[in-house]
Amino acid sequence: MTFKAAADDQEFALRVCAGIDELAASNRFASATPDLVRAILDGVASLAEGKWAPLNRIGDVEGAHIGKDGKVVLPDGFREAYQAYVEGGWNSLYGPVEYGGQGLPMSLAVCVLETLASSNMALSLNPMLSVGAIAALHHHGSEAQKEKYLHKLVSGEWCGTMNLTEPQAGSDVGALRTSAVRIEDGPNAGKYLISGQKIYITWGEHEVADNIVHLLLARTPDAPAGSRGISLFIVPKYHVNEDGSLGARNDLRVVSLEHKLGIKASPTCVMSYGDEGQCIGEIVGDENAGLRAMFTMMNDARVHVGTQGLALAERAAQAAKSYAVERVQSARAGAPDKTPVLIIEHPDVRRMVLRIRALVEGGRALVYYACGQLDRGALGDAEAQARGEVLVPLVKSWCTDMGVEVTSLAVQIHGGMGFIEETGVAQHYRDVRITPIYEGTNGIQAADLVGRKLGMENGGVVKALLAQIARESSEDAAISGLARDCLDVADWMLSQARLDDKLAASVAFQKMCAVAVAGWQLMRQAHAVAQRDAPGTIAATKPLVSAYFRDHLAPEAAGLKTSAMTGAALLYDLDPAVLTSA
Repeated sequence: MTFKAAADDQEFALRVCAGIDELAASNRFASATPDLVRAILDGVASLAEGKWAPLNRIGDVEGAHIGKDGKVVLPDGFREAYQAYVEGGWNSLYGPVEYGGQGLPMSLAVCVLETLASSNMALSLNPMLSVGAIAALHHHGSEAQKEKYLHKLVSGEWCGTMNLTEPQAGSDVGALRTSAVRIEDGPNAGKYLISGQKIYITWGEHEVADNIVHLLLARTPDAPAGSRGISLFIVPKYHVNEDGSLGARNDLRVVSLEHKLGIKASPTCVMSYGDEGQCIGEIVGDENAGLRAMFTMMNDARVHVGTQGLALAERAAQAAKSYAVERVQSARAGAPDKTPVLIIEHPDVRRMVLRIRALVEGGRALVYYACGQLDRGALGDAEAQARGEVLVPLVKSWCTDMGVEVTSLAVQIHGGMGFIEETGVAQHYRDVRITPIYEGTNGIQAADLVGRKLGMENGGVVKALLAQIARESSEDAAISGLARDCLDVADWMLSQARLDDKLAASVAFQKMCAVAVAGWQLMRQAHAVAQRDAPGTIAATKPLVSAYFRDHLAPEAAGLKTSAMTGAALLYDLDPAVLTSA
């Protein structure tokens, strides 16, 4: 089916949940006027619908591969589609002004990446990684490094990557073995020789841009063990000369491409560094200080990965709705007329369609509320910044789990045809399945929520958010009750639970909190419909979607409270040997 960007709902979520008009009242974001916001939404919709979406199925069928010359070969049209993105200035929206960026709110940049991921997730992963590289270098790079790399990264002429994972380390980055040895003499004195192998490197090698700036974690010879001993390095595909021109190729290569369940046109690379002993990198910040820079990259990426879950849910939702209003099958149960009807007339199909819509719009409300808080943090609001940090794991985990559920429901609505690749919905299901895994599995997000974020200000940040939801939703028993349930679990974790108990409860607690925030923000949208003009059909649909979320999704989440507070003891009552021999 034809893809159409969700510009109207994005605009409404920006206004109500992110508070884009309030952000535009600041000097920093003053250019984010209503006219510009709409122009950006419509402009990226045109790019996504016209150039990116038509390549989505092609990319899935053809995939990426390594040619005889050792170069990564992408499906026809991918380079041109990426160049159209660069030429339109889309990569520079959120970039720092001093390096050629437009300095607009993160909320708007997320809108752009949401639309592009909906249209072609495999291709959208390229600019998403560059955004993270820009953030890391802008916050942690030297002035010389910023001048050398950021102009081209911000424009999109060069691309960025994150090189974290190694075969033996997985999510435990502290176990990495890639080495970095300081060069003491010669023209490269002060730089480092890099040696090692990285896996799962998204867009690690390609030809769609002139250069690739790899941000790579490695360990210096005398580094402390574990995560305290990792450093961050810039390792460009091509060396950059003093005048900014490209020099010789660095000593790095792609070993192979992973054969994946989905996102097949995104080259996921095994990368080897220093096979000839000549891979040169520049350290970012001090030795053994890579963890802080890594978190800058990963927190940014986690918001964007959550947005990918939302994006593919949106794409699958459109396909499901379209099929439901076109497919004729069976008479409606209990109807005197036995004429077959559109399947949207059957109660269970209607339930699935409405559930999908509530999940998608709830996810979008959560994403843009979180981005609005982070934008306020960028303006110096410490309270909003702390709240934004709490919301990051909720966005990443719930929106990606939601994406898996929605794409699965879309397959279900198509029936047997959903299991057939030609309908397209199977691709969305396969593509989205990676999102709960990469950039920190959703279990890691839950551990971060209860292990680090819950402890901020002795629980004050999380509890203030939940108390506000309960207070502002007082006329809505389901949402306010869920928020109070979340507060009960938070109090139990802070006062009674052992670490194992908290970790055992973390996924349930994370879902409860995410549903509470999403339902609250949907409620705010429903209230806003009566107070302002709403674009498109939102005035008619938003109250219904909010009510479905309140009546069906909030009670489901509230039902997790008992499970969350059960503790971890039962998980360890059975010997693993018994489990594996069963």
